[in-house]
Amino acid sequence: MLYYILKRLLLMIPTLFGVMLITFSITQFVPGGPVEQLVAQLTGQDQMTEVGSMASELYRGAEGLDKERLDEIKALYGFDKPASERFITMMGNYIRFDFGESYHHHQSVMELMADKLPVSISLGMWTFFITYLTCIPLGIAKAVRDGSRFDVVSSTIVLVGYAIPGFVLAILLLVLFGGGSFFDVFPLKGLTSDNWDQLGWFDKTTDYLWHMVLPIISSVIGSFAVMTMLTKNSFLEEIRKNYVVTAKAKGLSSNQILYRHIFRNALIPLITGFPASFLAAFFAGSLLIETIFSLDGLGLLSYESIIRRDYPVVLGSLYLFTLLGLFTKLITDLSYVWIDPRIKFDSGSTA
Repeated sequence: MLYYILKRLLLMIPTLFGVMLITFSITQFVPGGPVEQLVAQLTGQDQMTEVGSMASELYRGAEGLDKERLDEIKALYGFDKPASERFITMMGNYIRFDFGESYHHHQSVMELMADKLPVSISLGMWTFFITYLTCIPLGIAKAVRDGSRFDVVSSTIVLVGYAIPGFVLAILLLVLFGGGSFFDVFPLKGLTSDNWDQLGWFDKTTDYLWHMVLPIISSVIGSFAVMTMLTKNSFLEEIRKNYVVTAKAKGLSSNQILYRHIFRNALIPLITGFPASFLAAFFAGSLLIETIFSLDGLGLLSYESIIRRDYPVVLGSLYLFTLLGLFTKLITDLSYVWIDPRIKFDSGSTA
């Protein structure tokens, strides 16, 4: 096991390096970078909003600046050095988790991400726990009642929810319950009200939860089908195995068989996927949901950074999320061994 862990840790280095190298290389050929955008502002072309059309004008705009001024702008963003030198310097800083300063926000990338993280955590936390706490019991109930009317009706409902895109549901909920054409029940935007600081702790909690109702519903509905059907199929597979027949022959009750024998084996694929789901829910913000409900989280930050060519934010967040993803994948693989001792990575086979 120790050899396997060490091997996986060593493989993370070229994987992380390769991801960053490919992304960095692509950014070198994308038009409308920070130098061109600053040139556009200095030459009075910053009113152009379409990136594609703006890029074609930016280089012509540079003709209005003398070479010395243009070199100063390139030096300001570090583009006066060769790309290879900039990449090596960047990776050296990233190893120390120094992601530099945002071109657009003029703020440390780490501080900027920390400011946006609570919004994504709020949305991700509720989505994650509601999904797991609802879908696992529902999936078990469907497996036990496989083929029944309850199974058919619940499958239809969760699959219809899965077929509706989250952003479409979000818009529909806003129209129906956000003061649109029908009912003014829930707030339109944000995590809290404008007077949140003046509220007591109970009113603050209520206000926060009231703001989260519509975004959570929009985020959760699409996840129900996958987790519910995965749980059902996992339990059905175990129910049909020979050891269940043997347990029934010994006179064990259905509950004893389900919770003593089936439960642990059936939960293996669900629990091993827990680390990845946890990371995705807490750190991978939903761009469309955050945009529709005006939630300033990581999803919206990532999108705006790409549009604005804010490379320190784009590359810094990519480095951090890739690193977290690699460690999460390792923890997911190790959880198989922790849950099922029959699995041996070192031997490449199961006992």
